[in-house]
Amino acid sequence: MVRKALLVCGILAALIYVGSDIIAAMRWDGYSYADQSVSELRAIGAPTRAFLMPILFLYALLEIAFGAGVWMSANGRRNLRIAAVLLVALGVLDLAGPLFPMHLREEISQTGRTLNETMHVTVTGLTVLLILLIIATGAAADGRGFRIYSYATIVVLLAAGAWAAMGASQLEANLPTPWMGVKERINIYGYMLWLAALALVLWREPPRPLTRTLISGNE
Repeated sequence: MVRKALLVCGILAALIYVGSDIIAAMRWDGYSYADQSVSELRAIGAPTRAFLMPILFLYALLEIAFGAGVWMSANGRRNLRIAAVLLVALGVLDLAGPLFPMHLREEISQTGRTLNETMHVTVTGLTVLLILLIIATGAAADGRGFRIYSYATIVVLLAAGAWAAMGASQLEANLPTPWMGVKERINIYGYMLWLAALALVLWREPPRPLTRTLISGNE
């Protein structure tokens, strides 16, 4: 029951992140869900920052709890153990992420990139790397179908991420960034969907006998 409760945290984390993103975009009059960056919702000076900060803190804690659930579900599968450790690491990084918010694009265009923007880009890069590694190692959670789905998700995230990165210079210059929000949300929502799928796959697995787990762990 503890294992399954921790796995449910993965589904809750995905729902909370996506739901808060949609609600925050609706709360900010003038924000373009399709054309503005997700990070702008929690930027310094953004009217939605105070709303999102406690929710993102909760999301990170759920992510860490889910990592513990994945570890308990590994049953000797080394790749899943690696995925579990990476999930916890990502949760810890997400706890620190709000400490390095970007400024609003209007301010960046006037003052240029500051330490905040540099650290934000660095943390974002580490986050993307961890997500890709989590999906690659978590692909071993189920059979061939889930493995194919996982690899296809990686391809989509890489393509959408590269597409979104093309608009970074326009954002810093306070120029229009058409479809930036869509590009980034393909990445984010794609990962959230995979996270929920991993939780469901592991949740429906019956617990393995201890002897079998020990044997498979020694193989």
